[in-house]
Amino acid sequence: MTGLVEIRAPNELVGLEHGRVTPIATESLVREAPDAHWVLLDAHDIPAARCSLWWKQVPLLPSQRLGVIGHYAAADAPLGNDLLRHACAQLAAKGCTMAVGPMDGNTWRRYRFITERGGEPAFFLEPDNPDDWPQHFAAAGFSPLATYTSALNADLGRRDERAQSISENIAGLRITIRQVLAAQMEEELRRIYTMSLASFQKNFLYTPVDEAEFLAQYSKVLPYVRPELVLLAERDEQPVGFIFALPDVLKQKRQEPNDTIIIKTIAIVPQFSGVGLGSLLVARAQQNAHELGFTRAIHALMHESNRSRNISHHTAVTMRHYSLFSRALSS
Repeated sequence: MTGLVEIRAPNELVGLEHGRVTPIATESLVREAPDAHWVLLDAHDIPAARCSLWWKQVPLLPSQRLGVIGHYAAADAPLGNDLLRHACAQLAAKGCTMAVGPMDGNTWRRYRFITERGGEPAFFLEPDNPDDWPQHFAAAGFSPLATYTSALNADLGRRDERAQSISENIAGLRITIRQVLAAQMEEELRRIYTMSLASFQKNFLYTPVDEAEFLAQYSKVLPYVRPELVLLAERDEQPVGFIFALPDVLKQKRQEPNDTIIIKTIAIVPQFSGVGLGSLLVARAQQNAHELGFTRAIHALMHESNRSRNISHHTAVTMRHYSLFSRALSS
């Protein structure tokens, strides 16, 4: 373990650029503020594995004190195993009882590994990883803590037969649905942010995020947004639900027909959970996408117990599996 180096300041990353793994971006180290960042050098003093650790401000899990491992990369399994065992020892020394990863601090950021890839290529905003990285975690004593799926609706021309009756029910609740106003996107995102805090608070490993980070995340993708695919549900002019979808711009980068949208986020305030509003938002977004010329929709990154997965089952088929891993720690 003599090759382990702790990076205590972003400027210490200079000189680590030509290793066997790409160094963490300086801006990520600053913005996501891990409590520690470790680099493992190989026998030739070349960076060959890295990870960040968080233990001060982390998600809550009943009866556990979590330590989080993120910013993970490793050139091979033995190096990854060495790094992960060191990371676990560090977290245990800080009083953590369970290590969770990969997660870049919290679930608002990049987390999870692809564990069953399937035949579809990567899509826009999807976290990707080499296929052997989940085995690195397994070899270091980790096992799946939570599983997630993405699903594909390959025929947007097929309508959800429930949509009409749900629409009538929603109208009876005085809920209206509109697309976001492109000229007022910052204000619209602030409304979505406030609603997200209420909608997501019961999600697995939920942590609140400040408005500045939320706006920064969504602002990055605004150049790709079609207002017809971002819908707000309102009651008495107050937001009660939203769906955020956008084109899969990776298809354009691969010079393929841009025929796919990604349903990134669906959120409903607790008061109206279970009335069919989520299903109606999905149906409306998919209908709008079809009218824009899209033929497919990816329902992205749904937790195994999430209501959005139940909504997805009516029109889409699972295409990819992901896992978040954990390991018990001993003091």
